[in-house]
Amino acid sequence: MSKLSRGFWIVLGCICLGLGTVGVFLPVLPTVPFYLATVFCFTRGSQRLHDWFISTKLYKNNLESFVEGRGMTLKTKLSIVLSVTLVMGLGFYFMKNVPVARVILAIVWVCHILYFFFRIRTITEEEAAQEKEEEETEPETGETGKP
Repeated sequence: MSKLSRGFWIVLGCICLGLGTVGVFLPVLPTVPFYLATVFCFTRGSQRLHDWFISTKLYKNNLESFVEGRGMTLKTKLSIVLSVTLVMGLGFYFMKNVPVARVILAIVWVCHILYFFFRIRTITEEEAAQEKEEEETEPETGETGKP
């Protein structure tokens, strides 16, 4: 991969990281999609940045359980769905003169809702806390100690 291409992915990853981090504090920006894009971009641009990002608390608190297939808490799901609904609702409102765009946006929103509530497993806060404890007690060698 050329230096220009790697640089593009690194810059795009940094932009996504910034937007995702702002989304932690502003409910209008969805955090998880931006962090997923950050992981993707850093993977293509720099293994060192990718490794750094997946070791941060931002990643571990917002994305790790989803990426590893364990699921999301209901609170996290609702937060994401609310954020996306607000953003799409604004888009829907401002596209009042473009009916085709409104239909497409409505279909995307419905698919988003269906995906989050029927395809991503919902875990309890206790399960999430237990998984965090297990991760913190794992040896640094990366072994889980599980058979």
